[in-house]
This record gives sequence, C-alpha cells and structure tokens, in this order.
Amino acid sequence: MMNSYEKVPRLRLVYDTSPKKSPARTPRSGADVYVIKVTLLGTKPPVWRRLAVRADTTLARLHSVLQSAIGWYDCHLHQFVAPDQTRYSALSPDGDLDWDSRVVDERKVKLRQVLRASRQRMVYEYDFGDGWEHRIELEKIVPPEPGEKLPRCLGGRRSCPPEDCGGVWGYAEMLRALADPKHREHAMYKEWLDGDFDAEAFDIERVNELLAGIR
Repeated sequence: MMNSYEKVPRLRLVYDTSPKKSPARTPRSGADVYVIKVTLLGTKPPVWRRLAVRADTTLARLHSVLQSAIGWYDCHLHQFVAPDQTRYSALSPDGDLDWDSRVVDERKVKLRQVLRASRQRMVYEYDFGDGWEHRIELEKIVPPEPGEKLPRCLGGRRSCPPEDCGGVWGYAEMLRALADPKHREHAMYKEWLDGDFDAEAFDIERVNELLAGIR
C-alpha cells in the first residue's frame, strides 16, 4: 500500500565489540539467561523491548520471540547479521534457504554462539522491502532462577509500527498525518488502520502472554 514512499535507506551499522574496562561474563552453559535489549533502529522516540531468553535459544526460536515481543506478524523474510557479518535466516518448506544460499540455517545456531559476552551486538532485519532493522544488544548474562519461565519480557516502550507502512520514513509520515486532521492523507491512514493507532501503547502483560505461547 505504501508504494508511493521512498525506499528506506540502508542504515550504516557499527558493531561495538571492543573490550570494556570491566570484565564481561561469558556463558557457562546453555542454561544461562541472556538479558537482551532490542531497539528498532530509526524510530524516534525509539521502540524497544528488554527480554530474558536462554543462552541456548536457537536463532529460529529467537525470531519467533522477537516477532511476538515487538508486535510483528511474521509476514516477510528476515535475517540475523552477526558481529562478524555472518548472516542467518530461515528455510523454506522444501528445505532450501528462503532467499539466499549463502546464509546459514538459523535452526542450527544458538544465541550464545553469536553473542558471547555482554555488550556485544547483532542485527535482526525484518521485511527487506521496508527494511526494519533491530539492534540486539546483550546487556548481561545471569544464572537461571528456579522455576523461571522463559522467554520473558522485562520492559519496553512504544507500539510496533504497522506492517507495510513504508519503513521508518513511511512510519514517521504516517504519524504526522494521523496527528493532523487537515493532512491530505489523514483520512486515508485512519481508514487503512481501521481506527486510531496509539504509537505510545505498550502492554507488557500481553507481550508475555504471547511469549508464553511460543513452543
């Protein structure tokens, strides 16, 4: 629907893998818990989520976690880009990589194999047309607590943009139009969204309900 908007420019990502003054804790086992912060790049104010996941979570499962936590509907292709620029993505039903044979099967790679120490980062890209890029930062590694149910959302801010709204620039234009009843596209967006859209909304309880349903 948003074909009238310009393509989103590719964001220049800088990965911070330099050593820090304080020693970083590395995972002792797959049972360790990763606390990660996921930020949707280019959104102002930023859309973000803080999540607790097991260190041995596969990237395929992490994809499902991110879709539920952020609020996407898994309608488009995606990929993970590691600090060393290795790319990981999904398989199609016939067993081939969905879009590029050079990427690694995300089902065979665990999160602790990509992010090994706190403050390391990687990128999760969703919808190659709109180009939604998310920075995933490993904030800390902690031991598991007895009876803890994971994955779990620990916090976040703001609503996920609607699918197919044109990337960060299209989303910004959409918000401007919705805020101004005199904008020439105000009525069009209201109809497309079937009512109001609250960009500030965030329901952590609902997010955790969705995460609890991931198998």
